[in-house]
Amino acid sequence: MNPPLSPLSPLIHLIDDDHGVRDALTLLIGTVGLRAQGWPEPQAFLDGFDRNGIGAIVLDVRMPGLGGLAVLDTLTAQGVDQPVIMLTGHGTVEMCRRAFKAGAAEFLEKPVDDEQLLEALQHAVRQHVRSRERAQADQAARERHAQLSEREREVLGFIVAGLTNKEIARALALSPRTVETHRANLFAKLACDSLAQLIRRYGALVGADV
Repeated sequence: MNPPLSPLSPLIHLIDDDHGVRDALTLLIGTVGLRAQGWPEPQAFLDGFDRNGIGAIVLDVRMPGLGGLAVLDTLTAQGVDQPVIMLTGHGTVEMCRRAFKAGAAEFLEKPVDDEQLLEALQHAVRQHVRSRERAQADQAARERHAQLSEREREVLGFIVAGLTNKEIARALALSPRTVETHRANLFAKLACDSLAQLIRRYGALVGADV
C-alpha cells in the first residue's frame, strides 16, 4: 500500500445516509492520514461542501430522495473537479457504465474491501493534487504571457517556431542585438530558464495568438 498522505490538506467527503457506514469509513480513512467529513443528506452536501478544496468524494448510489447518480450528474454539470468514488450494495453493469460516463473515478461494490477503497482514495487525491497544480501553473503562465509587449509576443512566436535570432531580426526588420534584448526580457517575464521550458509552457499560448 502507498505511504500515508499528509493530513493537513486533503479532505474526503462521505455521502451516505447510513450513520454506521459513515463512522466506519471515517475511521478507516483516518488510518492513512486523510481527513473525512460525513454527510447524511446529498442536498446538504451539494449546498455546503467546499468546491475549491483538495480531496475526493465517496458517494453512495442508493439513498432516499436524491440518489448518488443524480448527485454525480449535478457535480459534473457544475464543473466540480474533485474525483468521485461511487459505492453501491446492488450494482449493475448499466449502473457502472452510467457512473463512469458521468465522470466517476471508481465504482466499488459493498461491502467494500478496505484496502481497495484506500488505494482508490489515495490515487484519486494524488491525481487531484496534480490536476490542481497543473491548473495553477497554466493560470500563472497565462498571466505572465499577458504581460508581454506586442513585440515580445512576436519574438516569442518566432522562437517557438524555431527561428534563430538572426532570422527573427530579418523577419521583423530589427537588429540582432535588439532581438537578443527582447529575447532576454521575455525569458525573464515568462520565468523560463531554457528554450525547452519556454516551448513546453507557452507553445500552446503562442499557437492561440496566431
